[in-house]
Amino acid sequence: MEFRTKIPIKETEPKIDYESKIFLIGSCFVENIGEKLDFYKLQTLQNPFGILFHPLAIATFFRKLKEEKMYAEKDVFQHQERWHCFDAHSALSNPDAEGLLKNLNSALQKAREFLQQSSHLVITLGTAWSYYHLESEQSVANCHKVPQKSFRKELQSTEEIERALNEIVEVVHQINSDAVVIFTVSPVRHIKDGFVENQRSKAHLITAIHNVLENRKSISSLGVRGLYFPSYELMMDELRDYRFYGEDMLHPSQTAINYIWKRFKEAWFSEASLLVLNEVENIQKGLAHRPFNPDSEAHLRFLEKLKSQISALKKQYPHLEF
Repeated sequence: MEFRTKIPIKETEPKIDYESKIFLIGSCFVENIGEKLDFYKLQTLQNPFGILFHPLAIATFFRKLKEEKMYAEKDVFQHQERWHCFDAHSALSNPDAEGLLKNLNSALQKAREFLQQSSHLVITLGTAWSYYHLESEQSVANCHKVPQKSFRKELQSTEEIERALNEIVEVVHQINSDAVVIFTVSPVRHIKDGFVENQRSKAHLITAIHNVLENRKSISSLGVRGLYFPSYELMMDELRDYRFYGEDMLHPSQTAINYIWKRFKEAWFSEASLLVLNEVENIQKGLAHRPFNPDSEAHLRFLEKLKSQISALKKQYPHLEF
């Protein structure tokens, strides 16, 4: 007997393998999937501007990639003894303006170079709620603890989100027309916005993505492959129990992340790459092993075998680093 409904996910092409380069951008759920890809030693670039929760912030980032303009001092500001940029997460903030500008411009250059070679682009949308900075008249990626009275909180309409997503797709096409775009909605609950407001937000994101993928002609006319992976739906339907949340009851637990990752692998990874994933996992577990006696003959044989496995794998995939 089945005591839950299982969401059918079709296998998709082109598959991800160890030659693939995967660009990940968006909400904190990107960090969860990015950690898995890093553990398995795939070639990735993850959130060059830090976590970006909403589609307007992600669109701004891609616009900057297209324009190839450098950030200047007029684009940053000082608050609470640190320099910040409204286009980026506080992870890039710096006590020094020059240090922040260096971080921003270096991240842009690295992102553009990586996107030119990327096979897959994963975009995870977190919320349709954004903050509009009244003085600079711009929607911001992060408020950087600037007083709330400086902003207007807005719920982006599906039409506004569609325009942002289409702009992203157009930029991707200009930089790398071969990249496959995978959209997903973060299963993290943004309860600070309110329970009903969180559901409205997710509904706007899901509707906008599917309008872009199914109803709008722009993405198909560009020849860009766009697909949807149901992270949010897996959490809300298959894992509809609080035991699959962390202590805050908002973020997926490690068990939930592992399950969503499993479903992602089933849909996106080739059979050959799944075998390599298993090899890499065994090596990673071996490297993490802490012996009782590091000088014992048994452990030295174990290390020699591990070294041999790594060497054999690196002959196939020279970019792998353990």
